[in-house]
Amino acid sequence: MSGPQEIRVLVVEDDPVAADAHALYAGRVEGFRVVGVAHSRAAAVRLLDRVPVDLILLDLYLPDGHGLALLRALRAAGHAADVIAVTSARDLAVVREGVSLGVVQYVLKPFAFATLRDRLTRYAEFRGAAGEASGQDEVDRALAALRAPQPATLPKGLSGPTLEAVTRSLREAPDGLTAAEAGVAVGISRITARRYLEHLVTEGRAVRAPQYGQIGRPELQYRWRESTH
Repeated sequence: MSGPQEIRVLVVEDDPVAADAHALYAGRVEGFRVVGVAHSRAAAVRLLDRVPVDLILLDLYLPDGHGLALLRALRAAGHAADVIAVTSARDLAVVREGVSLGVVQYVLKPFAFATLRDRLTRYAEFRGAAGEASGQDEVDRALAALRAPQPATLPKGLSGPTLEAVTRSLREAPDGLTAAEAGVAVGISRITARRYLEHLVTEGRAVRAPQYGQIGRPELQYRWRESTH
């Protein structure tokens, strides 16, 4: 049920798999509701003209223009939604320009659910600050809410590129995959593939069930968990 303090989120990401994951992640954080997903700058503008949005999770590399160009146009049109850049861009000049346009945080790809959850939780704390500050310390505390002391990372031994490859293979397999099949698809061992698949299950992005009907011990079948958004 929607509440008055609910933060409405728009995901702007050209990669359908990544967009689906970001929407799923954001929707799992209490107090946030994904109201739309756009795969291009033009689609984002159309959606923002129809749906109220408080926060944009913005990829900077879009097929029809840079994300910061979209943000400049939105600001010129009077859109005041806050922005968290979710991107692989590491150019600090781009980071500085983003800050000047109102980007409140950057989340570098690839990342785990815990990373985005931490950023969203801190953003909600910052957004929830109200009233008049009693002094400098209180202002500093409000601003510090946006700063993560230590970024969350993938579990030890897992790499972002391999996780993306496993995710894509699973997403593109409507009947699901076993660890052995995922390993063949990505070019890694069955044991390694199972670690990545189990991570996706832990993150809520995949489900697993025994596959029966074959001689010997049944294998686990993993399936992509479709987003509800």
